[in-house]
Amino acid sequence: MNKLKIGQIFRYPKDKVRDQIEIDGYPNFSFYTDLPNENLVLLESGINPIGKVRNKSIERTPAIITSSSPHKSGSLVTPWQDFYNVQKGHIRYYGDNKDIGDPEKKSGNKALLKQFEIHNSSNINVRREACPIIFFKRKSIDGKQKGFLEFNGFGIITNAERIVQHNGKTNKDFVNYVFDFAVLEMTLENEYFDWEWINLRRDKNLSIEETLKKAPSSWKKWIGLGNKSIDSLRRNVFKLNVLPTSQQKPEKGSKEFKTLKEIYDFYDNNKLRFENLASIVTEYLIRKSAKDYKAGWITKGSGDSGIDFIGRMDIGTGFGSAKVIVLGQAKCESLNSPTGGNHIARTVAKLKRGWLGVYVTTSYFSDKVQIEILEDKYPLLLINGKKLAEMVNEIVFEQGFKNVEEYLRKIDSEYEGVIQYRDPEEILFE
Repeated sequence: MNKLKIGQIFRYPKDKVRDQIEIDGYPNFSFYTDLPNENLVLLESGINPIGKVRNKSIERTPAIITSSSPHKSGSLVTPWQDFYNVQKGHIRYYGDNKDIGDPEKKSGNKALLKQFEIHNSSNINVRREACPIIFFKRKSIDGKQKGFLEFNGFGIITNAERIVQHNGKTNKDFVNYVFDFAVLEMTLENEYFDWEWINLRRDKNLSIEETLKKAPSSWKKWIGLGNKSIDSLRRNVFKLNVLPTSQQKPEKGSKEFKTLKEIYDFYDNNKLRFENLASIVTEYLIRKSAKDYKAGWITKGSGDSGIDFIGRMDIGTGFGSAKVIVLGQAKCESLNSPTGGNHIARTVAKLKRGWLGVYVTTSYFSDKVQIEILEDKYPLLLINGKKLAEMVNEIVFEQGFKNVEEYLRKIDSEYEGVIQYRDPEEILFE
């Protein structure tokens, strides 16, 4: 019951109750964060440290909870705007000074600055004493601007700097701090944060080591490796959509592995001829979801500028229909090395507005290449070696060929007949 999901909305009413699971149809924040016989966890300020505990003369803060109020951003009351990009694991958060007083003496800033020193220590023994920062954002629900919180994960402080701000209410400049937080991933936890970890950290009878059994794996890795590991541990939604290498390569000894090796060996001495198979597999795959697909032609071997085959996908009928040009790149390459990102970049560079790119390889796509495609929102269909083998096996079965070799020989005999030297746009008029 103590697990919080990133993006989940919690009810945080003025009158708190511990024992009610839901309030107004939303999970009750106080129920999910409750520790019997201890004070309630409160978010009455922007920066909220949970009360310190002492174990064997070592004092620790169980957690610091931050909350941001987007509806107040830029107002006279809140003359700044916090920046939340939880998808990419980054939050830029302004401290709690609002006047000409010393910004380091404000309780919230003071707590975060102390943790900043600990979080950025190169000493593993110092990092063990670190306190997690937990992120919430206040949400407006059905016109109500108070009483709702969105959970935005947890992380560490990567930077703190002094800045000068202007208070529109007093018409005076003042000095404040702005903090950069890294939101750590919870992939192994399926994006759930176990609040039991914080409850264990609140138990004065437990050592730091004893509380770690409920800590997210990224937190434990960060303690061991320090800030050099942040880039690999930072939350990135696009990572969640990346297909692991193991799922792009057929298992050795499988039917798909045998087929993929046959394909590679067949075209190994003349890789250009692989383009026709790539074009046919693309047509077969697209027709599974978009029935109206027209295969075009194979481009001439030299001067194709990163385009190996042309096709067209038709959406709708009659006057209101749309014709989408499909540009394909085909690479018959080693089964054990990822395809080169430069080849993919060449394909993407040729795409015009409204066109679809297809990249077919006997190999696989690295995490880095996949993330780049996802982040830049490239309209690119990726067909890896495993998918290629699966599609070929289906075609061989459906079309009644004796084996893969017979099918490859058949389409290879048609290769010269589908080569044309034409502009991609010409397929729109067919």
